[in-house]
Amino acid sequence: MTDDNPNDGGESEDVRSRLEEGAGRAVEEFDERVIDVLSWVLDTETRARIYVYLRANTEQTSEEVADGTGLYPSTVRETLAELHTDGIVVREKREHEGTGNNPYEYSAIAPSELVGDAIGEIQDELNTIVNLDAYLSGDDEETSEPVSITVSDATEETDDSADSE
Repeated sequence: MTDDNPNDGGESEDVRSRLEEGAGRAVEEFDERVIDVLSWVLDTETRARIYVYLRANTEQTSEEVADGTGLYPSTVRETLAELHTDGIVVREKREHEGTGNNPYEYSAIAPSELVGDAIGEIQDELNTIVNLDAYLSGDDEETSEPVSITVSDATEETDDSADSE
């Protein structure tokens, strides 16, 4: 006698499918939140998407970035030039044998470097707000800078905590 329970295989596959869909949505939502935060730090969503792509895929040409991000090639080339000028991406000529054009390969700086650059600007803006009353009252006294933000590299903290154990 066989046990023909129609729910055994189908129910298991249905649960697995729902879990995979939920996990996929969670990853997409996380990615979008990261893009939102980086859009604020990097000024535009395009710059943020290119940065994230280059962190995941180093040494990419502008064509490869365009293919990977789905952005227009001309937009990618222009944005990569801006990011390079701003020191957010580095570029080097791709070496290959034979004749022809050696395109640039791009890689993004580490997130800790990116945050470190942004922190200075944020700190200045916060100190301006803290000193607003002195500025508005026309007080000629030197303004203070009570807000001080420091950033340490996460890998350094991990190394330090491992050394202390």
